[in-house]
Amino acid sequence: MSKPVLPVGPAVDPTPAAHPGPVTITGRFGAVVRLNAAGTAAPLWREIGKRDELWTYISGHGPFADERIFSAWLEERETQSDPYYYTVHGPDGRALGLIALMHIRAAMRVVEIGSIVYGAALQRTPLGTETQYLLARYAFETLGYRRYEWKCDSLNTPSRCAALRYGFAFEGIFRQHMIAKGRSRDTAYFSMLDGEWPDHKRNFEAWLQDDNFDRYGRQKRSLAAMNGAAA
Repeated sequence: MSKPVLPVGPAVDPTPAAHPGPVTITGRFGAVVRLNAAGTAAPLWREIGKRDELWTYISGHGPFADERIFSAWLEERETQSDPYYYTVHGPDGRALGLIALMHIRAAMRVVEIGSIVYGAALQRTPLGTETQYLLARYAFETLGYRRYEWKCDSLNTPSRCAALRYGFAFEGIFRQHMIAKGRSRDTAYFSMLDGEWPDHKRNFEAWLQDDNFDRYGRQKRSLAAMNGAAA
């Protein structure tokens, strides 16, 4: 008697993805640069370090008592390979925010975008969106990842809306997923897959075009609408 054939997933190229590197990725509105603590500690302190509210949903770090402690924390981040930190720079070269590729599983070709802390000058700007485009393109097209994750505290409504706006698919809530700063945290999971990236790439690029903004800088068509997001 023959054994039943059980269903299995499709075959996948087992070649591991590459680890993030010390690159500078330049866009139309600014650049994403490997973290250099010595060169960016002072401007990042002014933009994000001294604003306690920005660290509410960062599970393991912040807020910081003073610039010295913040600078020491940045120096430690620079030595780590996972999370792998980058800074977001405006057109004048000033550091405006912090972001990381993390929970790197190169053998499975899975990586997460996280530890996103945008200063006021970066929030709700084309550069803030372009940063997400540049890093997603880097992860999929240069490094070779097949799954790109976004996770956040389930109570962090702005982060959940941002994930949908950028094209991530909501996957569910991991209940009591962690203890963050002494509090129970449920975590919302989102993902974008390599097969979905080409469509989202086109949407990012269309949204970022000059003709999508009026003379006051207001968008004509939203990225959320392009991605079919209920954000």
